[in-house]
Amino acid sequence: MNNQTIQPIFIMPEGSQRTTGRDAQHSNITAAKAVAETVRTTLGPKGMDKMLVDSLGDIVITNDGVTILQQMEIEHPAAKMIVEIAKTQEEEVGDGTTTAVVLAGDLLKRSETLLEQNVHPSVITKGFTLAAKKAIEIIKEIAEPIDLKDKGLFKKIALTAMTGKSAENARENLANIIVDAVMQVMEEKEDKIIINRNNIKLEKKAGGEIEDSELIKGVLVDKERVNASMPSVLKDAKVLLIDRALEVKDTETDTKISVSTTSQMEQFLEREEKILRDIADKIIKSGANAVFCQKGIDDIVQFLIAKAGILAVRRVKKSDMDHLALATGARVLSEIKEIAKEDIGFAGLIEEKRIAGEEMTFVRDCKNPKAVTLLIKGSTEHVIEVERAMTDAIKDIIVTIEMKKACGGGGAPEMELSKRLHAYAGTLSGREQLAVSEFAKSFEIIPRTLVENAGLDPITMMAEIKSAHEKGDKWAGIDVFDGKIKNMWKEGVIEPLKIKTQAISSASETAIMILRIDDVIASGKIKGREGGMPSGMGGMEGMM
Repeated sequence: MNNQTIQPIFIMPEGSQRTTGRDAQHSNITAAKAVAETVRTTLGPKGMDKMLVDSLGDIVITNDGVTILQQMEIEHPAAKMIVEIAKTQEEEVGDGTTTAVVLAGDLLKRSETLLEQNVHPSVITKGFTLAAKKAIEIIKEIAEPIDLKDKGLFKKIALTAMTGKSAENARENLANIIVDAVMQVMEEKEDKIIINRNNIKLEKKAGGEIEDSELIKGVLVDKERVNASMPSVLKDAKVLLIDRALEVKDTETDTKISVSTTSQMEQFLEREEKILRDIADKIIKSGANAVFCQKGIDDIVQFLIAKAGILAVRRVKKSDMDHLALATGARVLSEIKEIAKEDIGFAGLIEEKRIAGEEMTFVRDCKNPKAVTLLIKGSTEHVIEVERAMTDAIKDIIVTIEMKKACGGGGAPEMELSKRLHAYAGTLSGREQLAVSEFAKSFEIIPRTLVENAGLDPITMMAEIKSAHEKGDKWAGIDVFDGKIKNMWKEGVIEPLKIKTQAISSASETAIMILRIDDVIASGKIKGREGGMPSGMGGMEGMM
C-alpha cells in the first residue's frame, strides 16, 4: 500500500490557467489602468486624438472615448469590463465616456495603494459604495435647476459638448440647429416631457462645408422620383403615405392560368390594367399630389399619376415612412379604398435635389413636425466625427431636459465632490474612512487631466482650483484656453447632471466588481492561445 504511487487529480482541462489572491487583483487592476491611461490623453477640449488602424489598413482619427475602445481588440477580461463602462455611458447619456473610464482607472489605482496597506478588499468595496452613494447625493444637491424654455442654456450645453471635437469651427451654427431640432420634437403629455431621440434623423453627406449643415423641418428621403415626367418641386404639398405595393398583387400560392384564345389573354390584361387604373384613380381623387410608397409602383400607375401632376417616391424605408407620418401629419395606409381627408398630410415644400452625387427628396416646412432631419455636410474625413459630436450634443440636451438639472464643467463638479467627500470621510469611523478618502481623491484626476492635456502646470493650477472651492465657489473650474480658474457656470461651460451621476455609478460599480475578484480561472484556449489568460499589459500587447 505504501509503495503505490498517488495519482494527481485534475479538475480542469489541460492548458487551463489560474491566478489567485493578490496576483489576480494586481493583474486585473493593471489591465484596467492601462485602458484608462489609453484614453486619458483625449479628455477635454485640448485632448489629443488617437489614430486607429484596423486589419485592412483603414484609418480612424478620433478623440471619442467609446469609439477608441470599441476599435481596440481588447482581450483581457478586466480590461473588457472597463470598455463596458464606456458603452453604458454612451447608451445612457451619449457623452462623458472618457470621464467615466478615467475615473474608474483612478479608483482602481488608489485601491491598489490600500491593498498594499493590507486593507481588505471587502472594506474597500464597502467604503467605495458609501462614497459613491454620497457623491451622487452631493452632485444632485449642488446641480442647478433649469428652465425648460431656456434655449440659451441648451445652446451652451451643445457648445460644451462639441468643444474640442471636429465640429468646433462651426459649433455656433450647429448648436443653434441642434437646439431647434430638440425643441421641435419635444412634446408635453400629462405634465411630462417626452423626447424621442429617434425622431431626430441625422443624414450625413460628404462634400461642402460643415457650416452648410442645416435643419430640415421635415424629412430627407434618400430616394428620387419614380418617373422623370413627375414634378420635381411641389409647394403646399398634400402628402399620401402608403405601405402596400401599388401593383397587382401576386397570389399567395403557386397558381397557373391557362389561356387558350387571344381574347382570353386580352381580357386578362384588361382586367389587370383596370385594377391598376382603379388604384391610380383613387390616388388622384384623394387630392394628394405627393405619394410616398414603402413598396413598388407599377409602370401604369406611375404613368397615370404623373399625368395628373403627382410626385411619387417608391421603396421608402419604414423608418422614413414613420418620420414622414410624424412630420406631415399623414396616416400610413395599408389599403387604398376610401382615402379620407384626415389621411392626407401637409408639407410646405417637396423638392428633389442632388446631394453628393445622389438624387434625394426633401420634405420641408411641415406645419408642426414631430420628426426632423439634420443634414450634416463636411469633407470626407470630417463628416463622421461631426456626426459624433452632434449626436453627443443632442443626447446631452435631452438628458438635461429629462433630469431638469445641469452642472458647470471644466472639472468644477469633481473638485467640489472631492472637497465634500473628504469632509464626509471625517464623519466615519473604521477603516472604510480610508476608502472614502481615496474615493474623494480620485475625483481630482478629472481637473488634473484637463490641466495636463492643456499643457499647463498641474501643481499651480490644482492649488488655485482647490483654493477657489475652499472659498465657496462651487463652479470654479479650469479655462483650458487661457489657463485661468473661472466660474464655469458664468462662462457658459455647462454639462448635464446625468453625465456625472452615470459616470460615478458606472465607475464605482466596475471598480467594486474588479476588487471583489480574487480568483481568475481561464479554461482551455482563448482565440488560439494556450492557457486562456492573455499575456501582460506592457505596451498594450495583452489588449490588442
